[in-house]
Amino acid sequence: MDAGGLRFGIVVSRFNEAITRRLYAGALEALTKYGAEAGQVEAVQVPGAFELPVAALHLARSGTVHAVIALGAVIRGETPHFQFVAEGATVGLTQVALQTGVPVAFGVLTCDTLAQAEARTGAGAANKGYEAACAALEMARLLRARPAR
Repeated sequence: MDAGGLRFGIVVSRFNEAITRRLYAGALEALTKYGAEAGQVEAVQVPGAFELPVAALHLARSGTVHAVIALGAVIRGETPHFQFVAEGATVGLTQVALQTGVPVAFGVLTCDTLAQAEARTGAGAANKGYEAACAALEMARLLRARPAR
């Protein structure tokens, strides 16, 4: 994979920041590994996972990115709130990709415990942010090679 000539938008949730910071670091690690430079990446922060879709839509519609990487962490609590936030983020991000034709890589953890989230933010490919960035890169390359008609 090669990130040359591609631009990426990264939308990061601040909620559960200890986790999302690590997801962001993993995404940057992957993009850098495959040749992306700082000027090829535009990152924005949003309050929580529920706000990821609108920021992703804004980036996708800007015409300045070839793919968007959405990063967040929703950890189950004692109320059904977890389900509503996770589902809203998932459906919203899917709609952004389908409505704009810009790939949106899903790097939103939906975990029962903090320990599960931490286990998914390790080094290299053990980091779901890294994995999401690789998916974004692959999809951006695919769509660039096969433009819509």
